[in-house]
Amino acid sequence: LMAALGTGVFVWDGQRIEEEELRRSAQELQALESPEEPRERRWELLLEREHFRLWRRPLPGSGLFQYRVFGSYTDVTPRQFFNVQLDTEYRKQWDSLVLKLDVVERDPATGSEVIHWVTQFPYPMYSRDYVYVRRYCVDSDQNLMVLVSRAVEHPGLPELPEHVRVRSYESRMVIRPHRGFDENGFDYLLTYSDNPQTVFPRYCLSWMVSSGMPEFLEKLHAAALKAKKMELEVRDYLS
Repeated sequence: LMAALGTGVFVWDGQRIEEEELRRSAQELQALESPEEPRERRWELLLEREHFRLWRRPLPGSGLFQYRVFGSYTDVTPRQFFNVQLDTEYRKQWDSLVLKLDVVERDPATGSEVIHWVTQFPYPMYSRDYVYVRRYCVDSDQNLMVLVSRAVEHPGLPELPEHVRVRSYESRMVIRPHRGFDENGFDYLLTYSDNPQTVFPRYCLSWMVSSGMPEFLEKLHAAALKAKKMELEVRDYLS
């Protein structure tokens, strides 16, 4: 193992996203709709709009929060919304904050991928860079689509002085079509947390996330609409 790390080789054992992690993520949508969730794990509602709700809860021992968004769209298909999230080349076009976004490794056993993402932060802060593993699945029987991402260490991608490395990051997206994968309309559940290494007070960081997350999701939605209307070449991850 040490020899592999010395040459910058990524070792998948213990790092890939397993089936059980995907299953647990899919079950979160069902748990959200259940009144039986234990009180100590309940979420604080921060924002409610038509077809959009945002919650948060503290992450024990960190001083940070985990965020959760439940929403729906009726004018794009689940396939389009899902593909736009996965297509790294297309995101470079619609997300103006992206400085770098590349697939670095792919695990042939599970389809897990290592992604290197560098994103701008507001001046005068340094840009942030993320190294994370992601995996997705489409469950036709359960009528669900799942995308899980979390931070990982990669020996070939050391932290550079011009960026701040975000080492705590997790994102889980579950999409449930109203009908089929190729028919307009779906619900989604996004659960997200990260530690962007800022010096802002916790309440200020919470405000940034609670205002920035709806904006990002609307950019994602607009990108899916644009790809649909202009028939842009977006990779199909379901085929």
